[in-house]
Amino acid sequence: MLEEILAGGAKALGIALPEKALGLYRAYYTALTEANRQFNLTAIEGEDQAAYLHFLDSLAVLPRAELAGKTIIDVGTGGGIPGLALKIAQPDMELTLLDATEKKTAFLEALTAKLGLPCRCLTGRAEELGRESAWRETFDVAVARAVAETRVLAEICLPFVKVGGRLLALKSADTDGELEAAESTVRALGGVIAAIHDYTLPGTDIPRRIAVIEKTAPTPERFPRRWAAIQKKGV
Repeated sequence: MLEEILAGGAKALGIALPEKALGLYRAYYTALTEANRQFNLTAIEGEDQAAYLHFLDSLAVLPRAELAGKTIIDVGTGGGIPGLALKIAQPDMELTLLDATEKKTAFLEALTAKLGLPCRCLTGRAEELGRESAWRETFDVAVARAVAETRVLAEICLPFVKVGGRLLALKSADTDGELEAAESTVRALGGVIAAIHDYTLPGTDIPRRIAVIEKTAPTPERFPRRWAAIQKKGV
């Protein structure tokens, strides 16, 4: 069922998934399910739900953003969504998976090695690593899903992105107010909300949204702030 859903859904998105990729998604799903019994990686269960809500939801990025050959950081990746799901379909991207929980990054390090998909797995808090010169403004693209509201997400993600790069935020469709409230923070961080892509997840009636935030200027040195300050309204 997983392979059938993915093949049909990817076709609807204009993506051709080879048999090898479908096999990798199957192996990914199996590993995710087994690991989820030991520690919490995802609340989504069942291969049909994983196919739709993990893999196709991630793949919906590809028709809306050029990732081939790009350096990508997935902030707050959890079980590897959306970054690893994108890497399977676009293996030539250079992927870094970032999460604050060592168990999750250890799982991903072992999994990506098993799948033959080289990735960097970083353990740490985004608001701390985003201040380090090794990572600050070094990525073409940051991606994140269901990590935080857009205002907070912009502050923990945009410091990683080069000027001229972008943040791709995978959101639910009912986020107009959230995006509007984030505009001043995004500007202060050197970005602009450049596009909003609304779509229905293939094979479902679930409305989804990808907000594209372009990095137009360097992020001021005072960002990102400490987590307690980030959570407060305003910059």
